[in-house]
Amino acid sequence: MPLDALCLSGVVHELQNALSGAKIDKIYQPGRDEVVLALRAPAGNVKLLLSANPSHPRAHLTQISRENPDKPPMFCMLLRKYLSGGIIESIQQAPLERVVTLTVSAADELGERSQFSLILEAVARRANLILADKDGHIIDCLRRIDFEMNPDRQVLPGLFYHLPTPPDKVSPFTVTEEEFAALAAAAGEGAPADQWLVHTVNGLSPLVARELTFRACGSTDAPVTGHTAALWSAFAAWRESVNEKHFTPVMLKRSGVPMDFTYLHVGQYGGAAEEETYTSFSRLMDDFYEKREQAERVKQKGQDLVKTASNGAARLRRKIAAQEQELAESKNRDKWRVYGELITANLYRMERGMSRLTAQNYYDPDCADVDIPLDVRLSPQENAAKYFKKYTKAKTAEKYITAQLEKARVELTYLESVLQELTLAESEQDFNDIRAELTDGGYLRAKGRKQPQRPSKPREFRSTAGLRILVGRNNRQNDRLTAKDAEKWDIWLHTQRIHGSHVILCTGGAQPDEQSIAEAAALAAYFSQAQDGTKVPVDYAPVKFVKKPAGSPPGFVNYTNYKTILADPSEELVKRLAAR
Repeated sequence: MPLDALCLSGVVHELQNALSGAKIDKIYQPGRDEVVLALRAPAGNVKLLLSANPSHPRAHLTQISRENPDKPPMFCMLLRKYLSGGIIESIQQAPLERVVTLTVSAADELGERSQFSLILEAVARRANLILADKDGHIIDCLRRIDFEMNPDRQVLPGLFYHLPTPPDKVSPFTVTEEEFAALAAAAGEGAPADQWLVHTVNGLSPLVARELTFRACGSTDAPVTGHTAALWSAFAAWRESVNEKHFTPVMLKRSGVPMDFTYLHVGQYGGAAEEETYTSFSRLMDDFYEKREQAERVKQKGQDLVKTASNGAARLRRKIAAQEQELAESKNRDKWRVYGELITANLYRMERGMSRLTAQNYYDPDCADVDIPLDVRLSPQENAAKYFKKYTKAKTAEKYITAQLEKARVELTYLESVLQELTLAESEQDFNDIRAELTDGGYLRAKGRKQPQRPSKPREFRSTAGLRILVGRNNRQNDRLTAKDAEKWDIWLHTQRIHGSHVILCTGGAQPDEQSIAEAAALAAYFSQAQDGTKVPVDYAPVKFVKKPAGSPPGFVNYTNYKTILADPSEELVKRLAAR
């Protein structure tokens, strides 16, 4: 877990400087496990995210806009009741614990000023968010923990709050060199130094333990034995740096993909990982968790949609494979006609009960002999009729199967595009739109009376030259964007033979500049299956050359008079153009 106790101390130090004296304007609960406080801080308006998500609990300032439910959850209403309009007096971390306490001065039920504690326990599977009064009694919590769930520590309304039981490890700030050496000597022959540090010293993550081992020994897999002095030297230097609050927010990436983050420079990976330094932990964690949370939202909110589209796509792939095999067999139908005619020509040689007929194939230029399988239950005439019937059926089936095969391929393409939409879905409205689309297509059953849907808006960007760029969020919106909203002189863009969003570059009737076209193409590449690729081919054409065939699935179009440009998807470009 990247956010260990000492990394959290760097975050808390950052928040203390930014939020002391901040006023709580609004409180939101966009997700089941997260709360956002809209604050008026000395430096301006900011948003504080408190996440009790078991996968990645954390606290930091956020710039990401999260969609809130139409009806606030009960815990959100409770926080609004007690904390709205309150002043953050302090932000404290329990020593070497992943527990952060916000002390808030706010009006109580009688209108008198009182103190409340909003406590975040950022402890993986036990993550929780707790509201307590000035005496330490729990008012309520995000997750109630009763005796059956944890006999040692209950978290329930009315109970006195106490910290989780600390681990049986030494403190990195009080351990002496002699104690360190004694513990190392007791580790046993060949014990890995990094694992020993994790199990011995409180507050160390595996990443930091490996880094200290690397700094001391030159490798991450060195044993404790024989390296105690070097380990202490690296440990002491690290301890001094932490004591002096020298935190450096660092994200580690592999091939551009975030893999970890910490509060110090990391040398253990060499050239196998890139290091990016941030100005704040808040900005770092916003970037680190953004895509992870998006994937999780898809899993939670769109799980049934993903299952429906995936199962439908799998069914169609099996159907297409069977139809292709049947089509291949139908193309060999002349063989059945030849068999029937050869049987007819050789009736004088045949009798009921024969299993094979060997006859000269006069359709063959070489007149070679051919073996014809026969049904022993049928007469020679019936065997001939059987082959003629098989030929006629195959001849008729070819046209039918070809049409059905094309229909199945179009449907498969559509469902694959839906799966792509689900990976890019960002809000509750996006999922609702896709759900409605699948319901209208007959893939999902309608539940109750159809509710009116508020139309969602496409993603909107501005090119460097100031031209408006619209990106569809789903297939139905792609249809509306291309066929209704766009003007005929606007530029339509889409990845070539790759599922993705329709992109419209609004030109106002003027000739767009090349940079705007390149930026719109980069957006088309980013909002597609090729998001992680490079040199993605993107087709573009004036909207007047883009047509939707009658009866085609949502999002399906034909286009002509197009050009192709190679584009590199860029998350940085997406953020830059969205901010304009």
